[in-house]
Amino acid sequence: MAQEPNGTLQRELDYHERLYAGFAQSHFARAAVRALRRHMVSRIAGLLGANSKSVVLSLGCGVGDTELLLAPRVSRVVGIDLSPSGVRQARADAARMGIGNAEFLVGAFEDIEGLPPADGVMAIFFLHHLPDAVLAELPERIKPLLKPGGVFYSLDPSRQRLSGKVGRLLIPGLMKRYQTEDERELDPAATADLFRKAGFEARSDFYDFVSSPLAGLFPGWRLGYSAARAIDDTILRIPGLRKFGSNLEIIARR
Repeated sequence: MAQEPNGTLQRELDYHERLYAGFAQSHFARAAVRALRRHMVSRIAGLLGANSKSVVLSLGCGVGDTELLLAPRVSRVVGIDLSPSGVRQARADAARMGIGNAEFLVGAFEDIEGLPPADGVMAIFFLHHLPDAVLAELPERIKPLLKPGGVFYSLDPSRQRLSGKVGRLLIPGLMKRYQTEDERELDPAATADLFRKAGFEARSDFYDFVSSPLAGLFPGWRLGYSAARAIDDTILRIPGLRKFGSNLEIIARR
């Protein structure tokens, strides 16, 4: 990814280097966060149609916590991230856990060379960090990374999310702790449309209401997360409320 004139890329890299070198290593290991990631991996595997023969590429893998949970379900998973600290942690955790089919690379996804097209590409809380111009180009750039019929999956905060409005009103300081100055919420329909224009069969959906935000705020509260996830599964069945979900999904088939 080329350096943005306003320094977006460097600010994002600086932030995530600090995050992955400190706070994230303990935060992502907490019980509620691990439960969230396990639920997330189960859903992603289903939507990608992943199986023991699948190769999955992950954009913006960070410390690899999602990728390492996915690895036992697939043939190979390759994560790429700009942050050397994140990739170092991911490699160390893979070695500690004895996971040999997970590979982690430092760099931008545009720089990937030598990898065959994957069965699935995922991007977890990644798209909303990209500048608008880069996001607009992303679907075309993803095409060479996917086999024909392969599926792209992303998860990002929705512009219409009720939890964001409440959080900004009640706990603005805490909300900023989990955000960089350049990230923003995405519009579900407009984001899906970027993929349709690039020739994908694409749709948007919603992942949750309160379970992910609660896991972030109370990372050790495993039972609280489980209760919130059950509530989410009920609320997401109500058509009029779905559009206020916290995190939007893009599911796009090449």
